[in-house]
Amino acid sequence: MNLTRWGIRLPGAQRRHAPTGTEPGSTGGVPAARGEQQSTAPHGRPGYAGHGVDALAVHELLGQVPAPVAVVQGGDHRVAYVNEAYAAHFGRRTPGAPARDSLTELVELGLLPLMDQVRRSGTPRTLKSRRVPGPSRDSYFTFTCTPVQLATPEGPAARGVLVFASDVTDQVVSAERLRESEAQQRAAAVTLQRSLLPQELEQPDDLRVAATYQPGGIDAAVGGDWYDVITLGAGRTAVVIGDVMGRGMRAAAIMGQLRTAVRAYARLDLPPHEVLQLLDGLAADIDPSQIATCVYAVYDPNEGTLSYASAGHLPILIQEPDGSITRVTEPTGPPLGTGGWIHSSGTVPFGPGATAVLYTDGLVERRDADIDEGIDALERALTGTGSGGGPDIICGRLLRALGITEEHDDDVAVLVLGCPERHGEEADLFRGAALDLLGGVEAAPRARAFADGVLASWRFPEELRELGVLAASELVANSLKHGRAPMGLRLRRTDRRLIVEVTDGDEHLPRRQQAAPADEAGRGIAVVATIAAEWGARRLPEGGKAVWAEFALPEAS
Repeated sequence: MNLTRWGIRLPGAQRRHAPTGTEPGSTGGVPAARGEQQSTAPHGRPGYAGHGVDALAVHELLGQVPAPVAVVQGGDHRVAYVNEAYAAHFGRRTPGAPARDSLTELVELGLLPLMDQVRRSGTPRTLKSRRVPGPSRDSYFTFTCTPVQLATPEGPAARGVLVFASDVTDQVVSAERLRESEAQQRAAAVTLQRSLLPQELEQPDDLRVAATYQPGGIDAAVGGDWYDVITLGAGRTAVVIGDVMGRGMRAAAIMGQLRTAVRAYARLDLPPHEVLQLLDGLAADIDPSQIATCVYAVYDPNEGTLSYASAGHLPILIQEPDGSITRVTEPTGPPLGTGGWIHSSGTVPFGPGATAVLYTDGLVERRDADIDEGIDALERALTGTGSGGGPDIICGRLLRALGITEEHDDDVAVLVLGCPERHGEEADLFRGAALDLLGGVEAAPRARAFADGVLASWRFPEELRELGVLAASELVANSLKHGRAPMGLRLRRTDRRLIVEVTDGDEHLPRRQQAAPADEAGRGIAVVATIAAEWGARRLPEGGKAVWAEFALPEAS
């Protein structure tokens, strides 16, 4: 129904020579004297004004319309006609009364300014989905205001407005239910995603770490962004961040499997590229059509380095104490799941005062710009953070600097590592000492004497000093029997633990064995495992192996 060209004629304007009176049931006009106002239309139809609308003619057009319709005229929008549907929804109205007094429901809904615009401009306007309170339940209507011409017998046609109310309650209720369902699905999806991420990051002795994850705000589908921090022992820490391509429960499920696998592989204390090699095969087994990017890195406080391997992931950014930024781009390989590639590891310095940022593409990728521009923006933002604040503060600053809000259209994960600079009393809690051993019968006594002297200088209690010396003696004796030169003993203390580590040139890793009562050998590793809080062994990148034991300090136990 096109309401934009309607003209409604008043009595006497339809037929110039029409009789002055007609039967109420005829199609002619209804008699109305000049100045007279009639409140009730024939046959109980809605009222009209004496100078208003021919009630029968209007009823033929609008009276049978099931939607509420009202017609007003003049600058103050005096009521000319309301149909039965309008009266049923809003009540009957007095013809001739201004809309501000008679059509109060339209006033409350804010339609009067709209009706003014329609009358002045002659252009229809619509007010969508307005709530109308009801006795049992609220209804929702979309109101369309259309200009009409109200012809009068005395002069030119008067301008009026036809208000058509379309009941959209069912649509609004359905849309609201859909929004609630989507909100519930999104809440469930975000809960699933967060449950697959670390609930609490491990806090290594020698690093300060913080991470943040923000789900995309456009739809309920979860993404595959993930991160983790894994303490490896002997003061070393592994960090990982990755992104499974695509969205949805499948991506989240694969992400959860990869994260679990990384933790298992990390416990083997393998080099970063070997971890990625294992993950690559696992990803292909899980779903050959699903790929993921990942970067795995290991921080070694003894060496002051960060060893890493990347499977198609974005480069790590490292900020030096002087504020300069290093973009770690090589080496890198294809994403996980592609197969047929031999990954390799790289090493960069990472000493006191340095900060490393690992992130997923949601932080830097934009639809209208190259991803390198986003990484450049991240570098500028990291430079702008300065040296103040810990990793948690840096996470927040980077998100704000790159404009990441709740409405951002992609998942974002950020992992920040900080290697703190220590001074004064705090520096006294972090010390290290090393001794090169050439082998031979004097190696074990030298190791015991060296360990005893160092631990005494660190003012450890006698019981802990004796345990540390015993561990050093047993580990050196094991290397003398099963390893080969060069050998070395390294002692390290943090604010929470003592670490005893022995290296040698043989790559065969020791295993704890159950020695028989008559055996004279084979008890060294068993003794270390019994007295230490943790112990382990790993192969060294340059060849050989390291065997270590950790003891908790009394203050941290």
